[in-house]
Amino acid sequence: MLAKWIEMLLRLLFVSVLALSSSVHAETLPSEVRFAYAGGPRVWVLGKIDGTFDKAFGTKVKWIPFNSGADVLTLFAAKEIDIARFGSSPAAAGIARKLPIEVIGTPEIIATSERLIARKGINKLKDLEGRTVAFPANSTAQYAFEVAVKLAGIERGRVKSLALKPAEIVAAWKRNDIDAAYVWGPFSQQLESDGGKEIFATRDLQKDGVLIFNNFAVRKEFAERYPDLVVKFLRVVQDKVDQYRKDPEGSAQQIAKHLDIPLDTARSTLAGLEYPSIAEQLTPAYIGDETTKNNSRVARSYKDAASFLAEIGELRKAEVPDSYAPAINTTFLQRALAGK
Repeated sequence: MLAKWIEMLLRLLFVSVLALSSSVHAETLPSEVRFAYAGGPRVWVLGKIDGTFDKAFGTKVKWIPFNSGADVLTLFAAKEIDIARFGSSPAAAGIARKLPIEVIGTPEIIATSERLIARKGINKLKDLEGRTVAFPANSTAQYAFEVAVKLAGIERGRVKSLALKPAEIVAAWKRNDIDAAYVWGPFSQQLESDGGKEIFATRDLQKDGVLIFNNFAVRKEFAERYPDLVVKFLRVVQDKVDQYRKDPEGSAQQIAKHLDIPLDTARSTLAGLEYPSIAEQLTPAYIGDETTKNNSRVARSYKDAASFLAEIGELRKAEVPDSYAPAINTTFLQRALAGK
């Protein structure tokens, strides 16, 4: 009798352990993962189209739109997003201001996807003197513009500037309120279709050693709680980059249809970015790994961007950290590469 009672107790205990295990397992997934999404043609949108992120995570992905990097910093501060793809200069500013985020990848080097479009009669940067130029506030486009003007030897006070949202830039152009704009696609193509022409592109800064890129950043709290999801995220992104490389035209068609934009716009914007692989990102030429990130090109670029932003009054000099390496976490990329 006692043996049967013990056996029954053990069975009940086993069932309780299973239930507890199931409950704990259920808690390892959030109800949703929130992506900050600029809405333009980007390779990772392929994962939005086919739901690959949702499938990989085993939970829903919520895509939250934003206009510029300044919006992303606000969303992170309010804990309204978990992962974001946005520009290196606003990321540098956010980290300098102690925003609790960490960089987990640098998937896109900006080449021609962000450009300075000007009206007829403006053929070079020097021609901007006495003119009005618009750009999205606290964005890589603004940073590229400010650096370009300085490198061209133009007195900054001789160029009037307006900080506008991308859609507002197009409206201001149509009203003839601005003479030029530094912005990304599809807005740059809209300006070109209305008589504008490219006079400068972000890629042109690379000859002067200036690297401007888009990075993936994650809330530290989210990364600490769901590290496996961060790794899965990076793997899906790489899969979509591979998909684009294998079939750039088909990928552009899918993205153009999904975003309801002209195919040429999607095609040119996607081609205007350089896509280092996970393995390439882990080299010092990009983000580096945990042993080389201190002196990686990306870490130096963050410091250069922050120092420049302090120089023009967008940051306080005291806010600029000695090194950006502590804000770069390469362990997720390393796990994604190793398949762990």
